[in-house]
This record gives sequence, structure tokens and C-alpha cells, in this order.
Amino acid sequence: MKILVMLAFVVLSYGAAIAQNSSDSTVWLTNVNEAHALSKSTGKPIFAFFTGSDWCVWCRKLQAEVFAKPAFKEWASSEVVLLELDFPARKVLPAELVQQNEGLKAFFKISGFPTIWLFCINEDKEKEKHYLISPYGTLGYPRDPVKGHEEVKFLEDAKTILASRTCQIN
Repeated sequence: MKILVMLAFVVLSYGAAIAQNSSDSTVWLTNVNEAHALSKSTGKPIFAFFTGSDWCVWCRKLQAEVFAKPAFKEWASSEVVLLELDFPARKVLPAELVQQNEGLKAFFKISGFPTIWLFCINEDKEKEKHYLISPYGTLGYPRDPVKGHEEVKFLEDAKTILASRTCQIN
């Protein structure tokens, strides 16, 4: 019994230490309206990550091997607005979020996870509260990356998509 208590203490202490040491300033929005407002104010495109957070192995792999790396965090903070669109199996999301995520999944014709779309949004001047989405390109887990440096290939691909694009937001 003492061993179990001691083991639980070690695990909890380790988790608390990780939480305290993580000064992660990467902000993932979940509301497309908030992402649009930030995109509009900064002129940055939206980086939409379609994920199954509690079941998708490749989504977790992408998060650990790309999104958690300092190079990605630095690039993302200066170049894009991060938007997570989650499709969990066990976690229950608010109905509005499910509706939003399903609508964007249908618009982008998402058929597998993880999928990332880079895009900008303009407001439809003819219809109030309607958006015109300008898709730039799509990404997934990087193909043929150097083991341990998956973020390098991923960022090369993302930069290629964005190289000739600028958000003309109105």
C-alpha cells in the first residue's frame, strides 16, 4: 500500500512540475468568429487543425512531434492564427461548437484526421454575418520527415503554401 501511495505522489508531483514549467504561450482558439476577428486585426491567415483529440493517434503524433516544438510555436505566433476544430469520441462539446466544427468539416470536405487548412475569411458584403472563405492549401502529418525533426518538413510545407498568399481581409 505504501508503494502505491508513494507512486501516486511521484506521478502527481511530476505532473505538477510539468504544468508549472510549461510556459507555453501558444494559443489555440476554438471559435471561428474569434479566429476571424484576430485574423482580421493581425492580417494573419487562419491555421485550422481538424482533430479527433481523444481518439486520433496521428493527431496526437502531430501535436507531439510538430506543434509542441519551439520552431513551430515561434512560426505560428508570428505567421498564423491557430484554430482547433475538434471531433472527439468521448468528450462532449457544446452544441454550438459541434455545429461550427461540422459546418467547417463539410465546407473543407474533411475525410480524415489530422487535416490542417490554411485560409482567410472575408465578410460577405451582401449577406450580414456570412463569411467568404479563401482556402490556401492543406497539410497533414509531414510526408517523409527526418526522424526527430518532423517540424522542419511540416514548416517547409506550410511556408510553401503561404509564400504567394496574403490575407486581403475586409
